[in-house]
Amino acid sequence: MKLTKERIVDAGMAVFAEVGYQNLSMRQVAERLDAHAGSLYYHVRDKDELLALMADRVCRQAYDAGTAALAALAPTVGWQDRVEAQTAALRLSIKQHPGGAQLLAESPGMLSPGALSLMERLLRTLVDAGLPADHCGIAADTLLSHVTGFVLQEQNQPVTPPAVTAELHADLRARFPLVMGPLIPRLSPDEKFTLSVRLLCTGFTALA
Repeated sequence: MKLTKERIVDAGMAVFAEVGYQNLSMRQVAERLDAHAGSLYYHVRDKDELLALMADRVCRQAYDAGTAALAALAPTVGWQDRVEAQTAALRLSIKQHPGGAQLLAESPGMLSPGALSLMERLLRTLVDAGLPADHCGIAADTLLSHVTGFVLQEQNQPVTPPAVTAELHADLRARFPLVMGPLIPRLSPDEKFTLSVRLLCTGFTALA
């Protein structure tokens, strides 16, 4: 089958899911395609460009998911609901790819139509909400960075949490009463994410 940029990105995503960000190599991608590594360079300049293309694909998938989520909302919902729909779609899209958050956070900085589309739509939502123009860029960037960071923590969580004995728990509560007490509610990741986005939007509302 003829090599194309899309096929190379497909193979890159598959290899990335197996070996992670740091270990991905053009040689492994070529082996996945049953091709010589040198032939990949006719379509993709180097590993950095491949990583950027892979990150762009994740962003484009997230944009399409956000489009569907927004279309499902009632026309009368407020801007906060539109922000929640976009950020939730982005989170779920990143989570579909093992290590996807690291890919977005660390992929080489190149102009990405997918990432720019996500930012453009989020900016439009905030501008239409009446937020001051000079704050919208920071607000949108904060939201997108929050989503990536949140998923990065999710994807880096150990499969088996460390064991905590009753004695250790009591000691921690005595030393860190606020952290171990009711001020840090025990929420599911979905609940925590939704609440965190709502808190950010509440802060943005004060600017309007």
